Amino acid sequence: MIFSKSNGVRWLVVFLGNPGPRYEMTRHNAGFLAADAMAKDKGLAINKARFRALTAVTELNGEKVLLMKPQTYMNLSGEAVAQAAKFYKIPPERVIVVSDEIALPSGKLRVRAKGSAGGHNGLKSIIACLGSDAFPRIRIGVGAPPHPDYDMADWVLSSFKNQDAEDMLRSAERAAKAVECYIQNGAERTMNLFNG
Repeated sequence: MIFSKSNGVRWLVVFLGNPGPRYEMTRHNAGFLAADAMAKDKGLAINKARFRALTAVTELNGEKVLLMKPQTYMNLSGEAVAQAAKFYKIPPERVIVVSDEIALPSGKLRVRAKGSAGGHNGLKSIIACLGSDAFPRIRIGVGAPPHPDYDMADWVLSSFKNQDAEDMLRSAERAAKAVECYIQNGAERTMNLFNG
């Protein structure tokens, strides 16, 4: 794939969540927490409205990167991602998606170079809109519901409390570091350092 030389953006980093104060600190917004951690670390604001997302351009390990917080709601995240990927001519293997994962214990990370949506609606939307599942993802564990009858939507839209909230903020910081590591070192090294 040919990269556009005019703007130099070579990677997209997509942090998944739902927009608005109602969803802050909920399990489904673990991706947005990682975006906020990265913004704080880099001294920038992810606040420029483009591609149906809040965005910022920054440099990570010598690579120009577009950071995105889609504002489409989770189920339509792929629309924002596809617009940006098309504009910058970025192939799926350079689109890193950071999302929540109920199959992982709270606070654990899982890095993968590609894979299925695993039932995650944001990832389903991105796979459909990019026409590929071959994009890296960094999933932040938010834990499974306390019992099998628990409504899944209620669970992922519930808020972190007390120790859970502290653990999640630390995990969000680690996820931001994993993004940087992936861009610098690739999948295998990042998986070795951050998985589990």
